[in-house]
Amino acid sequence: MTKGNQTQYATQQTRRRAIVVPREHGAWGLLLVPLFTGLVTGFTPEQRVWALLLFTLAVLSSFALRTPVESLLGLGAIPARTTGERRTALAASTCFGLLSLVCLTVLMWKGRYSALSIFGAAAAGTFVMQAILRKLGHSTRMFSQIIGAIGLTSTAPAAYYIATGSLDTRAFVLWTANWIFAGNQIHFVQLRIRAARATTFAEKLAKGKFFLVAQPVLLMVLISASRLHILPSFSIMAFMPAVVRGSQWFWQKPEPLDVKRLGWGEMKQGVAFGLLLVGTFLYT
Repeated sequence: MTKGNQTQYATQQTRRRAIVVPREHGAWGLLLVPLFTGLVTGFTPEQRVWALLLFTLAVLSSFALRTPVESLLGLGAIPARTTGERRTALAASTCFGLLSLVCLTVLMWKGRYSALSIFGAAAAGTFVMQAILRKLGHSTRMFSQIIGAIGLTSTAPAAYYIATGSLDTRAFVLWTANWIFAGNQIHFVQLRIRAARATTFAEKLAKGKFFLVAQPVLLMVLISASRLHILPSFSIMAFMPAVVRGSQWFWQKPEPLDVKRLGWGEMKQGVAFGLLLVGTFLYT
């Protein structure tokens, strides 16, 4: 094989991996952190381990399904162009789809966990809305991601439902809390990208004044929710690291934008949020 053929082969393999494997590392965090909070918050001595394993497998395969489907439809970052790429995307879509379908069928057999259809409909609906918004242009990118986060964070109430066997107010509070946090993260990441060349406080404020104002508003909403007993006491602590991180950025010294470092930093923020949120639900 000549050097040119080797390069072409390597390029083809890279494209095929991108068609099959989800590339949005941040989306993994938006999926897994809510899943963790739902599993742990809903823990009971009669833990339904087999059902939870099936659900986790269904969630992961459903999430992986999105990438090859988007490639087939030409909506993804790497659309399937050649016959070989379309076959790869179709094969991956079929495998992931069948795995998810089998897991969900076993879970919901004879009417068990029938309320999972609510979360499935929410995830499917947000997928369609996200696809429509992407078609409208780059200006809708952040909004489409926040809409997509509704579906990703639905793993929190769904996992809680399977763990406890009931769908109560706490399940939807978990969903809302995870979605608000996800929206804050998405907004901050998009702000950092838009303000990559901003160096002074004035320049950063011009790009992110809405984000900066939203931080104290968020805290006030959380405090009100805890006083009304909608959220557990001290649940505000789960949001504090992210709020402090976002607010401090406006006063920090300018530094080049490192997207990979930013992504890992947000992953750590997500882990901290998940642990603190679970702690407030379990011990208050």
